[in-house]
Amino acid sequence: MNYAEESRRGNLTTVTEFILLGLSNHHDLQMLLFSIYLSIYTITLMGNILIILITMDPALQTPMYFFLQILSFLEICYTSVTVPKMLVNFLSDNRGISYVGCVAQMYFLLFFGISECFLLAAMAYDRYVAICNPLRYRLIMNRRVCISLTVLSWFWGNVVSLVQTAWVFTLPFCGSNKINYFFCDIPPLIKLSCIDIPLYEMQLFTAAILVIFTPFSLIVVSYTFIISTILKMASAEGRHKAFSTCSSHLIVVTLYYGSCGLIYLRPKSIHLLDTNKVLSLIYTTITPTLNPFIYSLRNKEVKEALRRLLGDRMKRKNIFS
Repeated sequence: MNYAEESRRGNLTTVTEFILLGLSNHHDLQMLLFSIYLSIYTITLMGNILIILITMDPALQTPMYFFLQILSFLEICYTSVTVPKMLVNFLSDNRGISYVGCVAQMYFLLFFGISECFLLAAMAYDRYVAICNPLRYRLIMNRRVCISLTVLSWFWGNVVSLVQTAWVFTLPFCGSNKINYFFCDIPPLIKLSCIDIPLYEMQLFTAAILVIFTPFSLIVVSYTFIISTILKMASAEGRHKAFSTCSSHLIVVTLYYGSCGLIYLRPKSIHLLDTNKVLSLIYTTITPTLNPFIYSLRNKEVKEALRRLLGDRMKRKNIFS
């Protein structure tokens, strides 16, 4: 099979297919890696679907659980963009992905990922209103505002992903079409192009600062006011309760922004693809898997809703048995 059709213009090639080299070239490890990531993917789907079902409980119809429901939906979509193809490649000698398939994978990965960045900022604002303006919480965070913030996060995710994907795939590619990665991402594709890499590195670095730092700065501002308000509380129980409502969100923000920042906010990240593989596994597979556990293990309301959900299922089973 031809992976690139040579053009008549010097060394440039018209790429029709890319080869994803994946996590490892050792054939002995492929079945083990397949089993590990199939298990992780299954847990991710089951955990996030369960969170969506739990947050449909009438007792959890609050803005915090509305955003958690949207976050779980994004996590399902986000991990499904990369993991199924990775699982197929573990079992196949043909690790090719078509040019159009690579474009689509990058677009949807950026779309869901950037949407999540802005959604996490919206969740931080929700916590700010709940703790700093509790009496006006229901008035400020009404259904219309929650939906507007969600749509806004998706809008910016769509705009940025369109611009970034179009920018990358207008680059000329020459030589090898082998991507030293397990999905189509910006740094490895820039490395395949025949352009001035340092110049495009700085453009990527600048774009990443704007895309990642903007929602992250909103999160930092929100938590600055939240911490200030909590420290002024007279009751130790009140402070503990306020901190506990924010801890899950802070853990997810740290995992997600930490791994993304280490990849995209380093000027020389294009040359550190092996390191980036490990970091990208955190935000594409590990974080979506951990989110349901992070948001449920320390949350009494979620645990009670889970008991009600399981109780209702058991009652229905007994009725029909």
